[in-house]
Amino acid sequence: MSPFWNKVLQRIVGPTELTPEQCWQLVMPFGRSPYSHRYAASVIIARVQFISFIFAILVPLWAIVDLLVFELHTALWLLAMRMSAAIGFACLALPREMSLDHPYRQALIMLVTLMLIPSAFYLASLMVLHPETTVGFEAVMIRFYAFMPIIVLGGLAIFPLTILEIVLLSLPMLGAALIGLMLKGMSLPFEEHVIALWCMLMMTGVSIFSGMSQSLYMETLVRRVMTDPLTGTFSRRSGSETLELIFNLSKTTKQSLALAFFDLDHFKRINDTFGHEAGDKTLQQAVTHLRAALRQGDTLVRWGGEEFVVILPNMAANQLQGFIARLTDHGLGETPDGHKLTVSVGIAERIADKINNWQTLIEVADRRMYQAKHQGRHRAVLPGDVVIMLAEDPKPQSPDES
Repeated sequence: MSPFWNKVLQRIVGPTELTPEQCWQLVMPFGRSPYSHRYAASVIIARVQFISFIFAILVPLWAIVDLLVFELHTALWLLAMRMSAAIGFACLALPREMSLDHPYRQALIMLVTLMLIPSAFYLASLMVLHPETTVGFEAVMIRFYAFMPIIVLGGLAIFPLTILEIVLLSLPMLGAALIGLMLKGMSLPFEEHVIALWCMLMMTGVSIFSGMSQSLYMETLVRRVMTDPLTGTFSRRSGSETLELIFNLSKTTKQSLALAFFDLDHFKRINDTFGHEAGDKTLQQAVTHLRAALRQGDTLVRWGGEEFVVILPNMAANQLQGFIARLTDHGLGETPDGHKLTVSVGIAERIADKINNWQTLIEVADRRMYQAKHQGRHRAVLPGDVVIMLAEDPKPQSPDES
């Protein structure tokens, strides 16, 4: 990206150096990581529920004003519409579990519903309000109803959305305003409708700037919280949250889930002999090699020190030897004195080991890793106590043969 456009975007979203990937994520929702999507979904759902709760109370209460200002027939029609809208808001405000597999889709559906309720109310109000025959407070209230789309569009500014999402979510209210303009007996003169539409476009622009800033801030925050600063892998906290989510999803879908627990062999000797800076470089090198052996959907977590965890979704027990073969092919690099860096690995699989929670999955893999350590290191222990030496041509061994 050119320095000029980078500076322009910095003025909009904040003082940070933007990559082309981050700029794309501000425009389209498709480039976000699943974890950013899930966090954004939780924020959107929480705010939709809060706003819906407030509206479910205030919308019917406003009927008192309608009864004081309008004639009884009109006020009763408005009351019926308000009660219908309040029921819709109350349904949105109800507590609900966030979807495991499609949380962001759930959040957007709730937000779209939130936008459609006032749009429908606005169009319905045009059918019962007649500005050409009203004066005084009635005329003032009708003006207030007519500017409802502008107020609703301004509410989009509180959500962490991309440009495309804000534009699409603005369409219901923009469409309602255009329909109101074309309806016979519209609630504002043509000139005032043009001003209202212009204000709506301005509100949409403000929402875009706000949504871009929130999206970038959220993405940056998620990355900093979830990643280990030295290796760029997931931190233990974020890795635990990810494992819990994937484990629950695998139970729901009855799919396989394996977990590999890695511990670099003799790593303390590297720190003691060559210093912690050399140890840090060794860790970074090991992570680079390990990532090359993983699939796109696998998750690498730095569990602590020289210990790493790899979450392997949809990997059955009979596929684990292939995973070990890929690991052996790529290796983990070398120690600072030129020797081959080795690792001890323990692997557990949810179905083969009959494990019912993610904590036990970690415990079983950890126990097998220590079993690999005690049997001589540089090997992997798999479900069924199958032992594989991490040599150029790995082959399964029984515990007695190791």
